[in-house]
Amino acid sequence: MTKAAELAKMGEVITNSQIGGRRNILINSAMQVSQRSTSVTGIGASSGYFTLDRWYLALENTAGRLTMTQTADGPVGFANCMKLDCTTADTSIAAGELFVLQQSIEGQDVQAIGKGVTGAKQITLSFYVKANAAFTFNAEIQDHDNGRTNGKAFATTTDWVRHEITFEADADDGSSPFDDDNAKSLSVNFWLHGGSTYTGGTLASGWENRTDANRADGISSFFSSTDNNFFITGVQLEVGSQATPFEHRSFGEELALCERYFQLFSNGARSHACTGIFSASTASRIFLVFRSIMRANPSLTGFNLLICTDRIQVDLDVSDVVILDGNTTSNSTLQATHASGATYARPSFLQGKSGQTTSYLHMDSEL
Repeated sequence: MTKAAELAKMGEVITNSQIGGRRNILINSAMQVSQRSTSVTGIGASSGYFTLDRWYLALENTAGRLTMTQTADGPVGFANCMKLDCTTADTSIAAGELFVLQQSIEGQDVQAIGKGVTGAKQITLSFYVKANAAFTFNAEIQDHDNGRTNGKAFATTTDWVRHEITFEADADDGSSPFDDDNAKSLSVNFWLHGGSTYTGGTLASGWENRTDANRADGISSFFSSTDNNFFITGVQLEVGSQATPFEHRSFGEELALCERYFQLFSNGARSHACTGIFSASTASRIFLVFRSIMRANPSLTGFNLLICTDRIQVDLDVSDVVILDGNTTSNSTLQATHASGATYARPSFLQGKSGQTTSYLHMDSEL
């Protein structure tokens, strides 16, 4: 880029108010936080959050399988990246198959875009990717409130490349502003595989009412070979027509943002927040205080190798944990069922089982 072009770009960025303050709308973009696991194998039979926080894998109808890993193989300036590794190929692609890497955003966090009204702003997506070969994939912005999409193709090489993609402002009469609430309004979608239901049309050149056949036209298939892998990091979504340098945040700040959607209590490290009383010889009532206010009243999505203990006389293996009345965005009341031997009304502490590295309790309020 020439000096004149650099100055012109800087002037446009300043004009669009893209310097100063927080710019990146996305969370865990540098792939720092991985509360659930750092690596999960055999993914493909169902969709879900598997490793890196806030990054959802949408999978439908495919026989392909993959491993998802947080790995230390990022470009200069990034310690971590996400690696997707194809472990079972799917070369007979049925119409309804899809594989999409996605992050969704609350409506109240995208109001600055001004979508659907006069003066709506452009938004720019930038990210670093590499793969084992040259592929064509699709980066899509999806408006859930109005049923509209906008996708742009991008290519991979075997080296890290930063892509910068600007999406047009959407002030279309058929589009309304994003809802100003804590529900899903906008998603960033990376299309990595799709059947004819999603690839049988023509990729739109701008915003359009959702037409599935146009959403992933022309893309390669991540599941075409077990040689395939895909790496991504440094994903930034910002208001304006220019990609600015990636906004690095501290690990602590990124973790706190992730904990609005998911909180992990494990190995006794958070036992100070998991206190209560033995309500029967085989049950405890536990009061769990969250470290951050969660997006919505959470669900308990899993636990493993926990005990209830009075820390003096008894350690009782937990067989079940459920949420009782009183579940809020700041705390929950739980009931733990455990082996007999507790004394009614004595203090009870829910914590990881001694010597076990896989003890955990998951509280989830993901979009």
